[in-house]
Amino acid sequence: MSAKLPQPALHRFLDESGDAVFFGKGGVDVIGNEGVSWCFGLTMAKFNTPLQELREQILSLQASVESDGYVNGHPSIVKRIQKGGFYFHAKDDPPEVRERMYKWIKGTDCSVEMVVGRKIPEIFVKKHNKNDSEFYADLLSHLLKNKFQLGVRLVLNVADRGATTRNHVLQMAESKAKERFCKTKDPALIASKIAFNVTTPRREPLLAVPDYLGWAVQRIFERGDTRYYDYIRDRISVVVDIYDHSKYHRNRHYYTPKNPLTAANKIGPPSP
Repeated sequence: MSAKLPQPALHRFLDESGDAVFFGKGGVDVIGNEGVSWCFGLTMAKFNTPLQELREQILSLQASVESDGYVNGHPSIVKRIQKGGFYFHAKDDPPEVRERMYKWIKGTDCSVEMVVGRKIPEIFVKKHNKNDSEFYADLLSHLLKNKFQLGVRLVLNVADRGATTRNHVLQMAESKAKERFCKTKDPALIASKIAFNVTTPRREPLLAVPDYLGWAVQRIFERGDTRYYDYIRDRISVVVDIYDHSKYHRNRHYYTPKNPLTAANKIGPPSP
């Protein structure tokens, strides 16, 4: 009997946006307070061009930022250069740098899927046992549940975020995803193996894409700002507002380029 050929490998790239903070000192709800987000998102990127070619393009862009005297004096850029080299990070990059990255993404054959979790204390307590790792795993399971029939070895390159990206949390997410898959489909149809590679934006330049696109979506939920999303939304195949129970009917909590997010998706209070 001939040996089984190894499964081909597909790579996806995952980063988060917002934070998983719900409670402050004394168990007080701090959602939406200064420095605390209204929601938390996970963004998974797929590329249809040879990965090494894209990495080299991003590295070239990063080098151009480091050598550009107009932007390389920005404090956040100086800090990253001093710590080992500049890498793109949407939240901290000045507008001139964001423009370079967004234009590169728009011209690249890629797409992302995103799951957004509104920070609802009742759900966090009852469903996630007040544990941010369980919250993270629950969201990630929704991105993984439709990947089991690909018939490949799926390598998920995950941006390192400390405790929430430890191996047992990622394995928890995979287990939850299989449970969800098996609720509607035959377990015998599972034909993919998932491997996790926890890394950093400095080691893996392609993490800039889920970082930038996740940030663009996060801006809508936090501030009602659609500027970046409107420019790049053809690269965002789907956003699932997973805990928006009011729109579960007919899956209205799924957003696509043809059913886009708008300023009305803002979660936070009206701007003054």
